[in-house]
Amino acid sequence: MGNIVKQVAVLGSTGSIGRQTLEVVRALPHRFGIIGLAAGKNIDLLANQINEFKPRFIYYQDRKVQPRLADAEYEFLSLEEMASHPQVDIVVMATSGKWGLSPTLAAVKAGKRVALANKESLVMAGEIITNEAKLNRAQITPVDSEHSAIWQCLRGETQKATQLILTASGGPFYHYSAAQLNGVTTEQALKHPSWRMGKKVTIDSATLMNKGLEVIEAHWLFDMPFDNIKVLIHPQSIVHSMVEFIDGSIKAQLGYADMRLPIQYALSYPERLANPQLPRLNWDTVKNLTFEQPDLDTFPCLKLAIEAGRKGGTYPAVLCAADEVAVELFLSQGIKFTDIAKLVEQALEEHQAISHPTLEEIMAADNWARERVIQLVGGDNP
Repeated sequence: MGNIVKQVAVLGSTGSIGRQTLEVVRALPHRFGIIGLAAGKNIDLLANQINEFKPRFIYYQDRKVQPRLADAEYEFLSLEEMASHPQVDIVVMATSGKWGLSPTLAAVKAGKRVALANKESLVMAGEIITNEAKLNRAQITPVDSEHSAIWQCLRGETQKATQLILTASGGPFYHYSAAQLNGVTTEQALKHPSWRMGKKVTIDSATLMNKGLEVIEAHWLFDMPFDNIKVLIHPQSIVHSMVEFIDGSIKAQLGYADMRLPIQYALSYPERLANPQLPRLNWDTVKNLTFEQPDLDTFPCLKLAIEAGRKGGTYPAVLCAADEVAVELFLSQGIKFTDIAKLVEQALEEHQAISHPTLEEIMAADNWARERVIQLVGGDNP
């Protein structure tokens, strides 16, 4: 068989997805090696990771700070250089925000397998990235639990699905009234009932914006019209998503809320690998599985995201950027929880969109939306 150890570069290695990717690699050293690690500001954790995994390539944001590294040869590369390097087999895109866009594009242009956890890349530039992936025979393997579930349900099917059903936990405030949502604190919003995630994703889950972004991602990943993508609230977070076929049959993928399973599958596909560290579903403790329609009036972010996805062009870039700034403002207690949706809505309403935009036009729309939200709040950047 020769050497079957796949060389993995983890971009965003100190974040939630990055750390869990390293847990998977740690459990399967005979199948995966770490060739590249890239992080932002968490230099101490990055230094620990580098000293443990001894990657060849490293990146960190602040070059003025020197991480404490054991004696070894490291090559400092940009995110784009690392994502497209010939020695890299799989790129795990675990960076958050628009910083994932350029390296994702570099990776697909280089024909890599991209284990994609960065939502913004596909939301902002889905048309560009999916076209480049087709041209260069790059493979995008989804890391999001919902998209991984759909991808797993589609395996072995020769006919196209008729409907994708994305499940959502509903977040911590699902049965809150509009008045209750008005008084939500950052501490409350950061307590997710099912998943352990970074702050931005946790707030997006509480507003249901996260699910809206996932609808747009699903549209691009699976080439599915928006009319054929449905969202259901499923508080138990056991069914990660479902797929309906032409005969009415529905397939679902189930498991505990543990991101290591979709991460591992994105790395090991088309194989499944035994990993004793992954939890098994215990049917003695699963009492009930419930599903209900989302409340789009109380949680307008979901509706705003789907509308922006339908309109396409630069709207999704404005959606992402406006949401990112609004979430930062909420986390720094500059605005109320319910203001997040209001600011995103106003930015979308004022935006003069461009259809089939270039990457430069997408980034310009992103910058415009960020500045506009800060102007609307009437303060400086938090």
